[in-house]
Amino acid sequence: MAETHGRTPGTALAISGGGFRATLFHLGAFWRLNELGYLSKLKVITSVSGGSIVSGYLGYRWKDLQFNAKGEATNFVGVVVEPLRAFCSNTYDVGAGLLGVLPGVSGGDVMAHHYDSSLFHGATLQALPDEANAPRFIIYATSLQTGVSVRFSKTFLRDYKVGKVTSPTVPLAKAVAASSGFPPVLSPVNIDTGAMKWEREEGNTHFGDPDFSRRMVLTDGGVYDNMGLEAVWDRYQTVLVSDAGAPFDVVRSPSWLTQALRIIAIFGEQVHSLRTRWLIRDLEERRMDGAYWGIATRIGEYGLGDALAKDGPASAALAKVRTRLNSFSMKEQCQLINWGYALADAAIRRYVPALGQAPGEQPCQANVL
Repeated sequence: MAETHGRTPGTALAISGGGFRATLFHLGAFWRLNELGYLSKLKVITSVSGGSIVSGYLGYRWKDLQFNAKGEATNFVGVVVEPLRAFCSNTYDVGAGLLGVLPGVSGGDVMAHHYDSSLFHGATLQALPDEANAPRFIIYATSLQTGVSVRFSKTFLRDYKVGKVTSPTVPLAKAVAASSGFPPVLSPVNIDTGAMKWEREEGNTHFGDPDFSRRMVLTDGGVYDNMGLEAVWDRYQTVLVSDAGAPFDVVRSPSWLTQALRIIAIFGEQVHSLRTRWLIRDLEERRMDGAYWGIATRIGEYGLGDALAKDGPASAALAKVRTRLNSFSMKEQCQLINWGYALADAAIRRYVPALGQAPGEQPCQANVL
């Protein structure tokens, strides 16, 4: 066990962004954690961007899950997996982006409509489970006004420069759309907070300023923290991280026209790499227990003779799959789910064996890796 002085007991899970690719990859990881009976034992689940689609929906449907004595939801596939796979079989980003160029319309707000009509059906953050008996679900967005991370949960809405709202009634679809609002096409998402009661906290430099308390203008949570780590990596005794972010591509001949986008990508990569190094360092130096698995990880590096998948061209290609919110084929869905499942299985059995030691089986047997 690691030296965990001052850390909160229990296990936290942080999941990254990456469009529907991330949604499906993390769905596989959730599937494995559920089979291990550990999904129900998590203390907190933080998410950004495409990861918030799956975590937000899991939180919304938590009340419908039927857990056995082991802690496994026996109806997980029907309640969570099948609706999300159906959602990821459709294309949303093109229409939302085109409508977003119209005056007074935001692509992010269009996506919020899609999330609500297909997944959340009018539910607010108060539909998330009671945190005394389930994980705390924290959905991250980024404020275009204050430049910091905004956190949505059942118990609070927080921008540390503005303040906190207790028991917010923000629509779940709005929170997920803000978290997954890839700029500039699916961003910003506007949330009316004028009727909410803001509470002052230490460090609130803009508390009481109506320009910030009446309306929130939000973009993708991954802009600030692409793995949702900030709330958990230095706080919990055990930290699990599922990362669907792609490795950074080198460019031989960058063009003048695309240099601004390239610079933004480099900034994002540096932040992502820095946070990952912090996490890996703390795991290696045994400041905490836990495990990291990423979509570009080679499963053979875990050193398990009975790993559930093999490294090869098919698994390597998954890190290059698009990060759009468009239709994913059944084969693409199966391969991403299988890879997330297999990597979570390998990372947990290698580095957190107390959570489970017997190997599972790739859930989509028609497209094994």
